[in-house]
Amino acid sequence: MAPARASSPSPSAGDGTDGATRHARPRASRARRSVAGPEDLHVAAALIVAHDAARRIAATVRAALAIPGVDLVLVVDDASTDNTQQLARKAGAVVVRHSHPRGRTASIETGASVIAMRDEPGREPRAILLLPGVLGHYAVGAAPLVAAVTEHVADLAVARADGRARVEGPSTKVARRAVERASGWTPEEPLGPVRCLTREALEAAMPLARGTGLEVAMTLDIIHAGLTVTEVECDLGDVPRAGSMGAGTSKVTRYRDVMMAISARRMRGALSQTQTAISSRMPGGRDPEEDE
Repeated sequence: MAPARASSPSPSAGDGTDGATRHARPRASRARRSVAGPEDLHVAAALIVAHDAARRIAATVRAALAIPGVDLVLVVDDASTDNTQQLARKAGAVVVRHSHPRGRTASIETGASVIAMRDEPGREPRAILLLPGVLGHYAVGAAPLVAAVTEHVADLAVARADGRARVEGPSTKVARRAVERASGWTPEEPLGPVRCLTREALEAAMPLARGTGLEVAMTLDIIHAGLTVTEVECDLGDVPRAGSMGAGTSKVTRYRDVMMAISARRMRGALSQTQTAISSRMPGGRDPEEDE
């Protein structure tokens, strides 16, 4: 696994990679918290959003706990009407519950806040592995994502279906083009829902976009922050792909969500460039707001 390089979508001989797609976005220079001992290495939390997932939630939790480096599994029960929360707790997860359905984005934000409260001061924050509650025993297949992030190969690692053709729907195509335009890298699964990222990368993507736009917005925000993104082949069975975690959502709604997320980031980028240009023209390069 290695951060992507735009010039080559496949690994070159002797570069130490194992097939992860790579991109050219340079990593910003920044300090990481020091590693004082073995306990500071390979620490991650699995964040599972579940709604009426009683059939598979216990298997998903047990599989997530079996991933090397995962020392916490947090399930956000988004107002399930079945016994999802009880089964998750019995399987070994910490569970928080929404009293009414709030959706996947709000559930991830809730879970991320709880995980942050459980991080120990003075140690590097846990990486966060995002898993759907329906994965069952296939959740253990996300282990390569955790390794890629906790070993500082990339700030965001996205699961790419092992041996399966890439998704070619309209929402995926427009998301793929947006990421390529921003980084020069063409992802296979720009809307892939199974992903692992550092706390720093997650904060760069806050507030998270809503609906199907969540994944592409997260990727674009992380790239624009100067952080690294990669895709890693994972065996996840028949996990839903292309951000289609919202069952029953129409193609038109999914496309709208993706376009809104992309457009919002284009506007934000344009405003930032305009402000930079204005600032550079001020005497001494001052920001005009400083003179107000």
